[in-house]
Amino acid sequence: MSENWDDIGFVISSQYRVTVLSRLAMGPSTPSQIADDEGIDIAAVSHALTSLRDRGFVELLVPEDRRKGRVYGITDDGEAIWLTIENEGLLED
Repeated sequence: MSENWDDIGFVISSQYRVTVLSRLAMGPSTPSQIADDEGIDIAAVSHALTSLRDRGFVELLVPEDRRKGRVYGITDDGEAIWLTIENEGLLED
């Protein structure tokens, strides 16, 4: 995949999107696990997941109609974006 700077800018413009994508790059997770692990509000995690999913960077790994135990994972596109962000040193410490 060639770098898509619009997509990269979209991700890094929100610390919540960065946090969620970073966490999912380590493996599938539920929104509540991400919120607990990262110490952020579940609503912020849900919003970040929705926007990342709309861009095709994360996917729901369980049936759409499941309300509890919704597990999300990073897509190949999301992984590529995340690697570019890391490799280009685009994250603030």
